[in-house]
Amino acid sequence: MIFNSIPFIVFALLFFAAWPWVQKNNNAKWLWICIMSFVFYAWWDWRFMFLLLGTGSVDYFCGQQIFRSEKRKKFWLTVSMVTNIASLCFFKYSVWLIHEFNDWMNEMGLTTCYADTIHEYSLVLPIGISFYTFNSMSYAIDLYRGKAEPAKNVLHFMAFISFFPHLVAGPIIRAKEVLVQLNKSHQLNHLQIVNACKTILWGFFLKMVLADNIAIMVNAQFDAIHTTTDSLTWWYCMLGFALQIYFDFNGYSSIARGLAKLCGIHFRLNFNHPYLSGSFSEFWRRWHISLSSFFKDYVYISLGGNRKGKFRSEVNRWTTMLLSGLWHGANFTFIIWGGLHAFFLSIENLYRRYFASRIPYLTFKKYPLIVFIGVLVAWVFFRANNLDDALLVVRNMFAFNHKAKWMELISNSATIWILIGIFVELHPLYKRFINPFKHWILQGLFWALIVCLLVFFRGEEQGFIYFQF
Repeated sequence: MIFNSIPFIVFALLFFAAWPWVQKNNNAKWLWICIMSFVFYAWWDWRFMFLLLGTGSVDYFCGQQIFRSEKRKKFWLTVSMVTNIASLCFFKYSVWLIHEFNDWMNEMGLTTCYADTIHEYSLVLPIGISFYTFNSMSYAIDLYRGKAEPAKNVLHFMAFISFFPHLVAGPIIRAKEVLVQLNKSHQLNHLQIVNACKTILWGFFLKMVLADNIAIMVNAQFDAIHTTTDSLTWWYCMLGFALQIYFDFNGYSSIARGLAKLCGIHFRLNFNHPYLSGSFSEFWRRWHISLSSFFKDYVYISLGGNRKGKFRSEVNRWTTMLLSGLWHGANFTFIIWGGLHAFFLSIENLYRRYFASRIPYLTFKKYPLIVFIGVLVAWVFFRANNLDDALLVVRNMFAFNHKAKWMELISNSATIWILIGIFVELHPLYKRFINPFKHWILQGLFWALIVCLLVFFRGEEQGFIYFQF
């Protein structure tokens, strides 16, 4: 079930119709969240609901043991980590690894048919597995570090894991933050309800009007990847994709945050105008904040961070970014995407360490366009279907082979949405209208415009990009 669908609207109406009554009792509230969230997840494929239940049950049990047993808590943390990582690797990477091994053996002249033995069930990637696995892992790790309290009971924990707003595409939430909120009853006032609805409405606008309209042009361009060699066209296409993926995922995150707000649950902001970043490190503080902070806290710092010398800090940075790329999918293109960002971060770090004092005017802060161009080039590997396609696009982008005319290029119907998207990102003036105590007339006009755009100018329905991860 996806947010931009009629079944979800019916589902949400049913969920929130009962919410004022069930939230008065914690067990009733947690049970209602679990039942409806499992319905939400099972709408896609009911069989994988048992995977969610299974890994969640293991983490709940391990969490209880970690909290109770001081001597063996490292053992139970290991059990939790191995279970989650094994589940993630089996469903997300096993098929890819088998195919890669099969191709490698064939290139060596050894005919193999390992890929033909893969069970059909293994070819299906459970939706949201990357997100709910990380959510569950954070519970065990925070308990081990003494930064969280254990769940009151299994219903409390499963409500945290399965809470439908974040279940299939994030944001990645922390047990130490959300478990506490789920343990309280929240009576929302009129203003809080209105603000939550505005957040949801804004998310639908970002996804259905901006991202879905831009996607038409981007998808058409990548479908014609072997017939288009014009450099300007590809730069324009990648600008479109940069905005598409941003509005697509930010739209989902906004809808999720708004739905959680209606339950009295606060999720942290997941995007903060990343394309305004003046450095690559700043970009990762603004882009997919829940994921970048997860990798920083649980991978980079766990590896030693910058505490073990300059060289080791670079190794830790590269390891973290490569794993971040691999997390996004079983494809070398994602690993290269992560590697490119690791390279950019290393260059930036070296510059600050050795050259910033000598050449102070060459600061990224003064040249955010440099950062944006680097991000655009990296996005090629994220969007392309395979490594050959990605290299072809990059080669065309830097061939400076200009055949297309500007007027022909911008006559595309996606241009208006790209321009609106750039305005929204670079000049977030809409925030002036969200203040509940000022400009109420302008507020009404602004949100009426958003509703009209959703009704009359929504793009062809597209799935959320991050559903595939």
